[in-house]
Amino acid sequence: MAAKAATTNMYYAPFSYLSATSKNLLIMFGFLKKSPVEGKSNPVEDLPKKSGWISRLKTGLARTSDQMSNLFGRGGKIDDEMYEELEAILVTADVGMNATRFLLAELRGQVKAQRLTEASQLKEALAHGLIKLLKPLALPLETALHNPCVIMLAGVNGAGKTTSIGKLAKYFQGQGKSVLLAAGDTFRAAAREQLMEWGARNNVTVIAQQSGDAAAVIFDAVQAAQARKIDIVLADTAGRLSTQIHLMEEIKKVKRVIAKALPGAPHEVLLVLDANTGQNALSQVKAFDDALAVTGLILTKLDGTAKGGVIAAIAKAHPIPLRFIGVGEGLDDLRPFVAEDFVAALLGLEE
Repeated sequence: MAAKAATTNMYYAPFSYLSATSKNLLIMFGFLKKSPVEGKSNPVEDLPKKSGWISRLKTGLARTSDQMSNLFGRGGKIDDEMYEELEAILVTADVGMNATRFLLAELRGQVKAQRLTEASQLKEALAHGLIKLLKPLALPLETALHNPCVIMLAGVNGAGKTTSIGKLAKYFQGQGKSVLLAAGDTFRAAAREQLMEWGARNNVTVIAQQSGDAAAVIFDAVQAAQARKIDIVLADTAGRLSTQIHLMEEIKKVKRVIAKALPGAPHEVLLVLDANTGQNALSQVKAFDDALAVTGLILTKLDGTAKGGVIAAIAKAHPIPLRFIGVGEGLDDLRPFVAEDFVAALLGLEE
């Protein structure tokens, strides 16, 4: 087993099971010596803490929640004009036409059945309809059935895969699990260095190569995890557009090689989506699911610029469990998705 000095951030490990290039990379990036970031200010970890998760979600979803508050805050009776304004807000919030029609039909049904008349009552009914739509997506990620549990992350360039891996490492460590990272994005050198930095921040070993095949890097990482009895392997992959057929074929190969290293792996395939892409996220979900059989989603960048409604669009058109959502750049800014919390933030409900 690897031993870590308690006060000096030093790593010592039996690397006999790694390829020569992987060993060289571990040495090059300082995992056999004192972490280069020790003692320096960490801008990610130095971000000020906020009062609560729902408050942070409210801030992140302000573009939509402000519109909702303006609509329902005016009071008045429920009428066709209010329905039309609500429809416009939902569509512009990236909810999409299918999910918007579903929600409005749910609303009209509740209004009729419960004889609702006031705007405040319509807000409560909308919250009920949104929770009904989103609740099936709120399935937590289970890792205890596999050791190691291999989690492969995919997505387009810029969606936040590498950053999400760093935050997931912190999340799993908080559950008392050991973590190993695989720098499978071999197309972009900065991605490897970024993952190394996240590894240093979390005191987690990163398996990497200077160049070469992504599948080989992740194969090495899975073998290393087995040898060291690591609980979780988080495997980064290169970003690619869902329309790039040759690159989509390549990521299928990565998944097949992981299965050769450990039958049954990867145990989770997480697709990382940028909340700012709006309805384009739906096409990404379909394409990556067709290629990789995606088991869960991570929605990033709910940081005040995104509208947030794309979750409802996904729930209606292509429901896949939403494992985590992210609201910022801090290590603790990625949390499991809870439908009730999300709806409360989106509609500006009281905590």
